[in-house]
Amino acid sequence: MTNGVCPTSYFRLCMSSIALGLCVAPSSAQLIHEDHKLLASNGAAGDFFGYSMGIDNDTIVAGAHQTDTFGLNAGSAYLFDASTGKQLVQLIVPETSAGDNFGYAVAIDGSFVGVGARRNDEPTSSDPSFSGVNTGAAYLFDATTGDRIRKLLPIDYSQGDEFGACIAIDHGIVAVGAIYDDDNGEDSGSAYLFDAQSGEQLFKLLADDGVWLDEFGTAIDIHNGIVAVGAPRDDDQGSNSGAVYLFSTSTGEQLAKLVPNDGATHDRFGWTVAIDNEIVVVGAFLDDDLGANSGSVYLFDAKTGSQIMKLLPDDGAANDWFGWSVAIDNGTIAVGAIGAVDATYLFDAQTGEQVAKLTSSDGTQSADQFGRSVAIENSTVVIGAVRDDQNGAESGSGYVFTVPDSSCLADFTSDGILDFFDVSVFLQAFGTNAPAADFTDDGVWDFFDISAFLQAFATGCP
Repeated sequence: MTNGVCPTSYFRLCMSSIALGLCVAPSSAQLIHEDHKLLASNGAAGDFFGYSMGIDNDTIVAGAHQTDTFGLNAGSAYLFDASTGKQLVQLIVPETSAGDNFGYAVAIDGSFVGVGARRNDEPTSSDPSFSGVNTGAAYLFDATTGDRIRKLLPIDYSQGDEFGACIAIDHGIVAVGAIYDDDNGEDSGSAYLFDAQSGEQLFKLLADDGVWLDEFGTAIDIHNGIVAVGAPRDDDQGSNSGAVYLFSTSTGEQLAKLVPNDGATHDRFGWTVAIDNEIVVVGAFLDDDLGANSGSVYLFDAKTGSQIMKLLPDDGAANDWFGWSVAIDNGTIAVGAIGAVDATYLFDAQTGEQVAKLTSSDGTQSADQFGRSVAIENSTVVIGAVRDDQNGAESGSGYVFTVPDSSCLADFTSDGILDFFDVSVFLQAFGTNAPAADFTDDGVWDFFDISAFLQAFATGCP
């Protein structure tokens, strides 16, 4: 809708609302209002900024594992202020070298930032034949200053393990995956727990039934004493069907093995995992419910190990890779899809209802991989688009969104206030058949959606 004109399709809305002053021309702003777009101040082509993302206490950490500060693809990471989008500091390690992939995985919790360098080479003087190629490493930094605290290495590190391929932190415990560790057979995988304060290794985690090529440790998350570890090439329900294992942080004991009720060959269940308040979220990006490789996400009860529900997007289709990335916080689940579509979906963790679909306002294409990484804290969602070209081809970027308040559906500007700006944005959404304007959730944009919006508007925000 442009030039202040109400088209025919809005006539009834204008007539029924004129007494309230609701017939207005929508603004020319984009429908999707991310708060900020994040770019590295020194971003360059091929950096893959946003390949990994984390957020805590209003601080965002973004990995860019192919920056060249200390050699080709040595890598780096960045801290940003979530409220302003301002870059705070670039995290670098001068000892890194070409190909280390520092920033491939990142995490943040409290005063600690964790960064994985999965292809760090760590030779040992005690064995001249040990080259240390791709042993991997993880680093801890101060979340406020960006100062390096320490480097983490497992006691039994071995070349080719790629320790640091994933990382998570919670309440002073750091969990790190080593997907090509061979304790249970070639590339069976493992994970480690460390004390963040001392750097001491607490436990090495192995699947009770782990076998070669499981790649246990591909994904990891930790919350309130439970560690969830993905093994997307586990074969319990067919080749590469996948599994997730739960462990206790206090004992290192395996608590449960999670597999979906309808798991199948090549689903890659466990490719991504997230855990919060005893809800485990698991991505299976090659599941076929809505078409070949459309993808899906499952919720499990961490206490019982039972499946709670399965999430599918309203508009899912073949090759969407829905579930490539997942995150959960405060009852909201974020799911990235980076195949045939570039989008991130939000769901209510209690009901399974799809709350919103987020896309970037500056027109990222499917090749940008908007949703390659997602992170969420309270009402803030952070999304990585690693192949965005703003700083050069595949330099990468990040986006910061505010989660829509499901109790105030008419608040289209997400500012907690219902006014003519919300009506303006709704009208634009309605005019373009945007999913947000389908208030009756029937796939049709008609008078009933307008009526439902007006009712929500009249009800107001709690």
